[in-house]
Amino acid sequence: MKQIWRNCHVATMAGGEYAAVERAALVTRGQHIEWVGPEADLPRGDEAAEHDLGGAWVTPGLIDCHTHLVFGGDRSQEFEQRLQGVDYAVIAAQGGGIASTVRATRAATEAQLYASARRRALHLLRDGVTTLEIKSGYGLDLPNERKMLRVARHLGQTLPLTVRATCLAAHALPPEFAGRADDYIDEVARRMLPVLAAEGLVDAVDAFCEHLAFSPAQVERVFQAAAQLGLPVKLHAEQLSSLHGASLAARHGALSADHLEYLTEADVRAMAAAGTVAVLLPGAFYALRETQLPPIDLLRRHGVPIAISSDLNPGTSPALSLRLMLSMACTLFRLTPQEALAGATVHAARALGLQASHGVLAPGKVADFVAWDIAHPAELAYWIGGELPKRVIRHGEPVCATALD
Repeated sequence: MKQIWRNCHVATMAGGEYAAVERAALVTRGQHIEWVGPEADLPRGDEAAEHDLGGAWVTPGLIDCHTHLVFGGDRSQEFEQRLQGVDYAVIAAQGGGIASTVRATRAATEAQLYASARRRALHLLRDGVTTLEIKSGYGLDLPNERKMLRVARHLGQTLPLTVRATCLAAHALPPEFAGRADDYIDEVARRMLPVLAAEGLVDAVDAFCEHLAFSPAQVERVFQAAAQLGLPVKLHAEQLSSLHGASLAARHGALSADHLEYLTEADVRAMAAAGTVAVLLPGAFYALRETQLPPIDLLRRHGVPIAISSDLNPGTSPALSLRLMLSMACTLFRLTPQEALAGATVHAARALGLQASHGVLAPGKVADFVAWDIAHPAELAYWIGGELPKRVIRHGEPVCATALD
């Protein structure tokens, strides 16, 4: 069905810029954009349904390219403990930290995980998100990683969201493998990934390269297994220390390297050469009270695309608003509002390998967009919290998130 969306202004985000078209219109046919440009140049043709957007600013649908949205329980009590001065090591020794989320996730049924994850996904959808990535990594064994990834797939089938599922089995060492990290990496690489990929549950493979998680050599074994399965890779890298995980990711042609507070210039050069996207996560930076800023100027200087994501997770970034992350990226990381919006559209699409279809408003792209009742696109990063009036369009059809509650 052909539809015309008129009386609007469009930030196409082509080339990572607003590329603003004022007094604009869009034409969609089915799930794709057929035309976008000044309304005065709107091509005449066959009959179409028309929609008046009331002078709204239209952007691509927002893309949350790094989330841990599926998990059991929460860690609000640990949050309270940390604020009272309890050291994280003490919390971990008490059975807290990621181990508590693993226990809760393993104990939850698939239906329970779906129900809680659906509520969180609806928050993002109401915020203008039309595409998101969901990582596993709180199961840490085959049955429970499978359970998490099945929930991710189910969310993409039942909600008006495009969902990419990433296997993050190499997230932490499960208790049954205590002291045997190499054995666990063998389990991930030789058994879990092949089985989960064969079941069609995996779009990409991720790992956590850090002194409290897995070494570069261990991560490389996971990446080699992913390559044998034809799966792209991503990496949690340089969050707490410099292990040059980002360079490792770049050598394997990774879609993205994420966090990156301790990124070096050599890492940045490697990412630039490989086309690896830098995904910055201001929610985790804020929640952990970090002081080591990602090297934004180096990323700009070497032309590395910068994406912004929520890192929605129960421990270090319980963030339910991607638009709030745009504001935090500007305030904490000194990005411009234009850079922040590009980070949640065109560059986020590239971080998921979706650049051919998503992230930009142009003919042939998927018709995912948001019509915002704002005076300028910078307002998306300017307002702190709250809900901006909007119309969300996914695959060419309006979405009413509140009707899904």
